[in-house]
Amino acid sequence: MFIQTEPTPNPATMKFLPGEPVLPDGTANFSNADAVQGQSPLAENLFRIDGVAGVFFGSDFVTVTKDDAAEWQILKPSILGVIMEHYVSGAPIMTGAATTNGADMSGVAAEDEEVVAQIVELLDTRVRPAVAQDGGDIIFHGFENGVVMLEMHGACAGCPSSTATLKHGIENMLRHYVPEVMEVRAVM
Repeated sequence: MFIQTEPTPNPATMKFLPGEPVLPDGTANFSNADAVQGQSPLAENLFRIDGVAGVFFGSDFVTVTKDDAAEWQILKPSILGVIMEHYVSGAPIMTGAATTNGADMSGVAAEDEEVVAQIVELLDTRVRPAVAQDGGDIIFHGFENGVVMLEMHGACAGCPSSTATLKHGIENMLRHYVPEVMEVRAVM
C-alpha cells in the first residue's frame, strides 16, 4: 500500500490519500479525541499520536490537523504508519454513525424550502467537490432572513483563507444564483 500526501491551504492540516475508499457515502469530522467516542478505530489511533489535533474523513482521503507545537516532519511518518496499519488490519473506518451527507435540513421554514433546495444543490455540485480537493468539507446548517449558515470541516476549519473562501467565493456564487441570499456566515 502506498499512501500519498498533499499539503492543503491550511498549513496546520495535511491530506492523506490511501488509494482506497475512506468514507464513500459521507464525511466524518472529529475536532478532538473526545469527539470520537468509540465511533472510529482509525480516528482513535490517530489521536493517540502526540500532536494530532483533528481528524476528518472524506470519500477517499483522511485529513489530519496538527497542534501548533507539532511539526509535520515528525508527525507524518507516525500518521502514515497508523493509516497503513489500519487498512492492513481490515478494521472498519467507522463503527458508529457519525457521518454526514452535507446538509442539516432540520428547522428549515416551509416558505424557505425551495430556496434552501437551490442552496444545497449549489453547495453539493459546485462547492463541496472543490473544497474536498483541499481536504475539507462544508456543511449546510440553515437559512434564515437571507443568511446562509455553513460549517467548515477538515482542512477548511481554521484555515487562514477560510473567511475569504466563505465571503468572496461561496457568498458571491450563492448571491449570483439565489437572489434571496444576502450573506454567508460560518458556524461552529
